[in-house]
Amino acid sequence: MSQIKFYALGGLGENGKNLYCVEIDHKIIVLDAGLKHPSGDLLGVDAIVPDISYLESRTADIVGVFLSHAHDKNIGALPMLYATLHPHVWGTKFAIAVLKDMMKENKIEPEPDHLHVVDMNQALDFDGFQIVFYSTTHSIPESSGIGIMTPDGVIVYATDFTFDQNIGTFYSTEFHKLAQFREKGVLALLCESSGAGTIGHSTSDYKLIYAIRNTFAKAEGRIIVAMYSTEIAHIQRIIDESLKLNKRISIIGRKAQRLVDLAETMGYIQIPPDKLVNLKYLDETNNNEFTDVVFLVTGERHEPFYMLQRMCKGFDRLLKLNARDTVLMMCPPIIGTEKIAAKTYDALYRLEARVVKIDKKTLPPAHASMEDIKLMYSLLRPRYIIPINGEYRYQLSQYNLALDYGYDPDHVILADNGEVVTFRDGQVEWKHDTVMNGSIMVDGNYDSDVNDTVLKERELLSEDGFLLIVANIDARERVMFNQPEIVSRGFMYMKDNEEVVKRIEEIYTEITKKQFAARYIDWRVYKDSIRDEVARYLYKETKRKPVVIPVIIDTQSDKICKVI
Repeated sequence: MSQIKFYALGGLGENGKNLYCVEIDHKIIVLDAGLKHPSGDLLGVDAIVPDISYLESRTADIVGVFLSHAHDKNIGALPMLYATLHPHVWGTKFAIAVLKDMMKENKIEPEPDHLHVVDMNQALDFDGFQIVFYSTTHSIPESSGIGIMTPDGVIVYATDFTFDQNIGTFYSTEFHKLAQFREKGVLALLCESSGAGTIGHSTSDYKLIYAIRNTFAKAEGRIIVAMYSTEIAHIQRIIDESLKLNKRISIIGRKAQRLVDLAETMGYIQIPPDKLVNLKYLDETNNNEFTDVVFLVTGERHEPFYMLQRMCKGFDRLLKLNARDTVLMMCPPIIGTEKIAAKTYDALYRLEARVVKIDKKTLPPAHASMEDIKLMYSLLRPRYIIPINGEYRYQLSQYNLALDYGYDPDHVILADNGEVVTFRDGQVEWKHDTVMNGSIMVDGNYDSDVNDTVLKERELLSEDGFLLIVANIDARERVMFNQPEIVSRGFMYMKDNEEVVKRIEEIYTEITKKQFAARYIDWRVYKDSIRDEVARYLYKETKRKPVVIPVIIDTQSDKICKVI
């Protein structure tokens, strides 16, 4: 009797953080390990990654991690996962190259034989099953889907794909492998849902090409194109259209944008050497006013907007924008970048530069629309469909799409993160267990987890600032050496609030005398009393709640007592 389980530690009911597991007779296959970018209200959080505690408890059962492509939401959490579990990892040449670069950046040294570049023409043989990679069409080179060949049928992992055929060599779909999966019989299709609400086919880039050519033709001065560094196919499109007009290319911050630099080094971004311009820093003799150059401003998330703002204000070392420039914005705002995008547009319009915005409808979609998903159903004829990779509304859209296509509700499975779908002898058991799952908020590096308390304190700091109370005492002799020094940041201007400052000093003195009168100084009570009484007084007077931080220094013992 065979048993296959499917569960997700991320990626269901959310955009990003993809981490899916297929368990075959207790052997765990991990499909991707991605991150999710935070929204603007998660102050100071750099990324959100899956909680892998369940996998930690079953390290010995993990066969390996198999990567679909090199976007953050699919491989961004892998440095953390590798540092904890040390699994073997398989992926395409580009995905493994990007992963190695990420590990280097995070100072993680993988074992020499743990990272494997797959041969797309050969199956990977394991005890009881095989794994086959097949090329898919996406916005990054060497994107792939994964087929898991089991005795009960093939499980196909189809994340982030379209069927657009007007695209280069590194982005084509291997239809013949999909046909081979169908011949063997597909048990379950794990199909992406991000575009399941979009009517029609994922269109090709003819609208984008028209917009680019029209913009370039009307440009009178320099041409600056802002775009995300993860959209390698779009970057190559801009390069191709520039070369047709006999223009040269300059990629701003090429070395800093590691993904773009890596893609160019490996040949996935192709620029004739004589057409690539390395700019010199601005000075009295050089203003980089080249009208025969297309300047590509690339970066992740907020970076293109941030760089353009610097160029508008004259802070950038390579470009200073002016009213004669044409700025082509090919980076529609995404979650967490709405505010900085709005400020950037305001700065560009204030400068009176010509701004051309390319919206999401004009950019070729990178995710399967309704007709693409139905074509995948037709090619594979899966017994079961499990919508993955998308917020719940998109999963539900695919659920309804599958019903309209002709599937009955028992063969389309809507699951949540942590919910276990069990196949026994090729049939679904409707008794769903759950495994531990959740999110870890990363601040700076993968060793730190930002909890709700820290986020609340950051919210208070951003809204009401903080007040620092620094004082020196001699705890042995019970002596106060001076009145406390009071420092305010983001709360109030000290010189205009002398009465408030005086009252804070009085509160400090009163509480200190009470502590001195006791037999022993209880440092925790001492600092908590100062913090609570000052906070209570400030709220009464100002209706604001700054973070109050008492710092009491015992000069005899060099002891510092503080609370944040």
